[in-house]
Amino acid sequence: MSDLVKFVQEEFVAKKDFPEFNSGDTITVYYEIKEGEKTRTQFFKGVVIQKRGTGMTQTFTIRKMSGSVGVERIFPINMPALQKIELNQRGKVRRARIFYFRDLTGKKAKIKERRR
Repeated sequence: MSDLVKFVQEEFVAKKDFPEFNSGDTITVYYEIKEGEKTRTQFFKGVVIQKRGTGMTQTFTIRKMSGSVGVERIFPINMPALQKIELNQRGKVRRARIFYFRDLTGKKAKIKERRR
């Protein structure tokens, strides 16, 4: 049964070309919003806190600061409204899920850039 589900997901769900990113990276996600009959593109720029799941059920969480309030948003990787993802900066972190990042403020909340 699981083989059948994998087959259907691979064959019929359109795959989008997004750059490879990990937790600690700063990315900008452009997604489409429908308001009534109009559609517009909105972006969300922040640090990736976690990636979870595999295949079609993969999601990633982004955190940004809006004023002095932290805002997090979870995006499914196969969401039809996702238009593009830009990789702004690669971050150097030691963990796959950086939930400790929520409690940090000031200089401690900076993530070092990973050089390539």
